[in-house]
Amino acid sequence: MQLKKYTDYGLRVLMYLACQPEQAMTSVRIICEVFDLSANHVNKVVHHLAKLELIDTKRGKNGGFVLAKPLSSIRLDYVIRQLEGDEDWIDCLSPICIALPACKLNGIVEQGKALFYEHLSQFTVADLVSDNKQQLQTIFIQNA
Repeated sequence: MQLKKYTDYGLRVLMYLACQPEQAMTSVRIICEVFDLSANHVNKVVHHLAKLELIDTKRGKNGGFVLAKPLSSIRLDYVIRQLEGDEDWIDCLSPICIALPACKLNGIVEQGKALFYEHLSQFTVADLVSDNKQQLQTIFIQNA
C-alpha cells in the first residue's frame, strides 16, 4: 500500500507548521518552495486541511495559514483517513469477482487496514517533530 501524494503533501504541510513559532503564518508559496511542490496541489491540500479545521486560513496581503489545533490533538489516523478517503482497499464488485462467494482476501485485507489505522491512532503530529524539531527547522530554512 502506498499513500497518495495528496496525503503526503498534507502531512508535510502539518509537519512544516508544527516546526514554526506558534501562530506564525505561512503561505502556499513558502510550502511550495521548501518542498518543491506544485502550487495547484498544495492549494487543494491546504483547502482540505482548512475544511477539516486542522488549520486556520486568512486571505489578503498578510494572509496565510497556521495550525488551528494543538499538535498533540491531531492524530495521524484521522489525518490519513480524511486525506486518503476511507475507501475499500479491495474492490470485489467492480468488476464483480467470480471468486467472491468463497474468497477471504477482502476480509483479511480489511483486518490489516484496521490494524494499520489502530497503529496510527497512537501517534499525533507532535510525535512527528518531538525530538527532531531543530533539525527539521534547519532543513526547511535551507530549502526555502
